[in-house]
Amino acid sequence: MTQHKSAAVRRKEEVLLLPDVIQTPSMPPYTITYFPVKGRSGVIRIMLADKGEELKDIMVGDDWQTGPLKAECVFGQVPKFEDGNLVLFQSNAILRHLGRVHGAYGKDNTEAALIDMMNDGVEELRSKYVKLIYQEYDTGKDAYIKDLPKILCNFEKFMAQTNTGFLVGDKVSYADYNLFDILLNHLVLQPCCLKGFPTLDDFVKKMSARPLIKAYLNSEDYKKLPINGNGKQ
Repeated sequence: MTQHKSAAVRRKEEVLLLPDVIQTPSMPPYTITYFPVKGRSGVIRIMLADKGEELKDIMVGDDWQTGPLKAECVFGQVPKFEDGNLVLFQSNAILRHLGRVHGAYGKDNTEAALIDMMNDGVEELRSKYVKLIYQEYDTGKDAYIKDLPKILCNFEKFMAQTNTGFLVGDKVSYADYNLFDILLNHLVLQPCCLKGFPTLDDFVKKMSARPLIKAYLNSEDYKKLPINGNGKQ
């Protein structure tokens, strides 16, 4: 009789295969310390939901900078992510760690390099989006939306060439989760932004239909958190 292993057991076994990455096997749940918004934690939450992993939330307010957490943060910023004895800061370091642990970092070094490249592209888009939301929303929104197709075109062309429904290879990677998350944000900003980008449109639909992601997107845990912390979306 085949026995189905829980996500926690699978993760423990995977971690044991990566002694150079993690010194001590971790046990669920993961813990994230962040503001009560999706923000930089949104993609982490989506990825862990898709992997069937538990996530313990520690929400902080604006006064977090006056407490001990600020001094603990290596670069003075959250999210703080805990995987057993491993404590990480910087959202992309967290994503890459989860990519390695959960087999979402390509099948070889070539795919891993391409995944990193595409994720850097996603981060360039995210940086522009964050600047708009927090600095230029009232004066720059129209210009941002007008220029957006130039950026989306790069992802459309690359993914169309891959022809697998993912950015690199035939399996979902951490960069796919990151792209999916930022595209969801842009679909709120401009609901028709993927018009003319059939590959990206299909990608969002495909990711949204993954059973565990679909359940998470329909959950109160997802819906209750605003995208950003300033009331813009």
